[in-house]
Amino acid sequence: MAPAVDREGYWGPTTSTLDWCEENYALTQFVAEFWNTVSNLIMIVPPIFGAIQSIRDRLEKRYIAAYLALTVVGMGSWCFHMTLKYEMQLLDELPMIYSCCIFVYCMFECFKTKSSINYHLLFTLVLFSLIVTMIYLKVKEPIFHQVMYGMLVFTLVLRSIYIVTWNFRKRAPPILGVATQFHAWWHILTGLGSYLHILFSLYTRTLYLKYRPKVKFLFGMWPVIMFEPPRKH
Repeated sequence: MAPAVDREGYWGPTTSTLDWCEENYALTQFVAEFWNTVSNLIMIVPPIFGAIQSIRDRLEKRYIAAYLALTVVGMGSWCFHMTLKYEMQLLDELPMIYSCCIFVYCMFECFKTKSSINYHLLFTLVLFSLIVTMIYLKVKEPIFHQVMYGMLVFTLVLRSIYIVTWNFRKRAPPILGVATQFHAWWHILTGLGSYLHILFSLYTRTLYLKYRPKVKFLFGMWPVIMFEPPRKH
């Protein structure tokens, strides 16, 4: 929440459901959160040049849309942090969902033929955007928006990891490609963890039974437990 010493500025009382930690109207009466506002320039100016360059290079329209969508997010965020009005908050947050859907579409269509359209994915993302919009306008709960946006970002991260590892695996020598076989690593790590758990349980049990357990390393690396029977008194 914003500090208690916040001033009331040109745009009047705050109506947004969020008010960030920057002191309101600290530098000028015309901008509620100055630094949160001007920092949006990085989401406005570079994407505009990116869209222009994409048009010049005759790239697919989805990338022009992605650049412009990011610009819209930056402009919406600018208006939101400048005014702290609920309407401007929606102009920031809803385009975040829409732009991220465009990013998801672009990432999943990287390996398709030129100018192809994935209507099933397109329909799914449009439907997702509409459902999120209707629910968010109804509940007005920022956490809902953050969870939905987080789901899209998580999808982007997973897809990006897949693309990077796929390309690496395709180009890397076989011995290096093994490093990207994640399910195989799952087997190795879960097997090792289970084995070590058994060793720990066995060590604890034999220690209790006074078997004098000792941990040895076969070949200097693989742990095993050696023990002696309990001494007779």
